[in-house]
Amino acid sequence: MGISKDIIIKNTFLKLLEERPLSQITVKDIVAVSGVNRNTFYYHFADLPTLIESIVLEETERIIHENHTFDSIESAIVTALEFTLNHKKAIMHLYNSSNRDIFNQYFMRISEHVITEYFDKLCEGLDIAPADKSLLIHYHTCLAFGQAVDWISKGMTTDILKQFERLCTLYKGIPEEVIRRASSGT
Repeated sequence: MGISKDIIIKNTFLKLLEERPLSQITVKDIVAVSGVNRNTFYYHFADLPTLIESIVLEETERIIHENHTFDSIESAIVTALEFTLNHKKAIMHLYNSSNRDIFNQYFMRISEHVITEYFDKLCEGLDIAPADKSLLIHYHTCLAFGQAVDWISKGMTTDILKQFERLCTLYKGIPEEVIRRASSGT
């Protein structure tokens, strides 16, 4: 059995988004490159924003449902950045479009998921107030999200993995200490 038409459309769109800004991509371009007809496109997607949202949601769900083990905050952040690193030009074109909010929602959700997984592992067997745990997860989610969005807004010109590696080296032991304090009620 061949690849389904919606996957062909999504892959074609991502290919085009790697090549040019979103404002220069039309349904006509997608159907011309993919070989599907307009009716097939509109059968699967109402418009380009619907297609974008579908890709983003699918990628979010894929990352969330993969079995990742987060032994460090660094491994959690690298997982959150996975799609962005693999599709830099497409992400830049999406980020610089009127559909930036779709990307921001995606990245915030991924960040929250991986940070929550990391803190769940870090807090195993400890008695921590749910409010404290939620506060720590929210803080670290915003920290990861903010760093990544700042990197994207500056054109992804620096080595984000090296930056996070250095930050994590400087930050080593701090999450554990904060969890220890939270579990002792300090």
